Amino acid sequence: MKDLLSFTWCHWIYMACVNDCNGQYGKIVYCCIGRAIIHQEEEFYVCIYAAREGDYVLFHHEGGVDVGDVDAKAQKLLVGVGDRLTEQDVKNHLLNHVTSEKKEVLASFISGLFNLYDDLYFTYLEINPLVYLPVVTKDGVYVLDMAAKIDATADYLCKAKWGEVDFPPPFGREAYPEVRIQLETLKGQEHSFPFIASLHLRVSEAYIADLDAKSGASLKLTILNPRGRIWTMVAGGGASVVYSDTICDLGGVDELANYGEYSGAPSEQQTYDYAKTILSLMTREKHLDGKILIIGGSIANFTNVAATFKGIVRAIKDFQGPLKEHEVTIFVRRGGPNYQEGLRVMGEVGE
Repeated sequence: MKDLLSFTWCHWIYMACVNDCNGQYGKIVYCCIGRAIIHQEEEFYVCIYAAREGDYVLFHHEGGVDVGDVDAKAQKLLVGVGDRLTEQDVKNHLLNHVTSEKKEVLASFISGLFNLYDDLYFTYLEINPLVYLPVVTKDGVYVLDMAAKIDATADYLCKAKWGEVDFPPPFGREAYPEVRIQLETLKGQEHSFPFIASLHLRVSEAYIADLDAKSGASLKLTILNPRGRIWTMVAGGGASVVYSDTICDLGGVDELANYGEYSGAPSEQQTYDYAKTILSLMTREKHLDGKILIIGGSIANFTNVAATFKGIVRAIKDFQGPLKEHEVTIFVRRGGPNYQEGLRVMGEVGE
């Protein structure tokens, strides 16, 4: 019977990975199977999430699948920025509907959970259900299901504590193939054009990710629409979001080809490698109305604009022919240290 159940689960996971699941298409990347905990005890709901004013702690004494609208039903406590959550705070504000024999254990657990949440830079942590099982665990509680989010920007602070964490690809997409893909294995095999084009796109993203991993600077690239007309090469994480949002707000959402940024004072060579990758991608297919490349950013604090622009200029010179052939119009907006020299060399290459 055990082997039959194992086979049934494996078969379901395989089918879910290659087909649609309840009408939703996509690939299941991770699947976690835990042992069933048979219990008759009441189930609790706990959630901690970050907000501008601090961190909110939610608790509801009737958790589980029928918990309902927790924002309206749960007890809520705001822990201000830099403040700590004590067991007494939990008892006074969150456990009003819990019997006295369970309050000590739950208060200790929730305050400890908040300390863990704060120490490991979580931004969201939800447990549903949490059950009181003193027979099963020495601490009296058992976490049956949990969802959580951590702050990726805290990687430099928490890397040792987090261990090996693989952040998911952006925009809900599948992960790109490793840079180490042996393309030779494709020789002699027939593949459709979409397969080859998709492979090149993902390898390009992986190439930039590899550059980013080996650099102290930040280099990011995600292809949204390889046939799009509008391409961006934006300096700064915040600026890249503003540029992309503005393009979409002005009606260019269907033509936005990529999202990415270069920042953190990349060298001339790093910027050259980044720029030539984008230029290579945008000159693979022609557009009836020509294409647009926006090279921009906000006002830099410490990035040498001239040095980064020289890397971009080298890439533009290398792709001068394809850029003319694809009727690419380039717009430039940038400020910061040595920006006059950067704009000068950019203007010269345009002539």
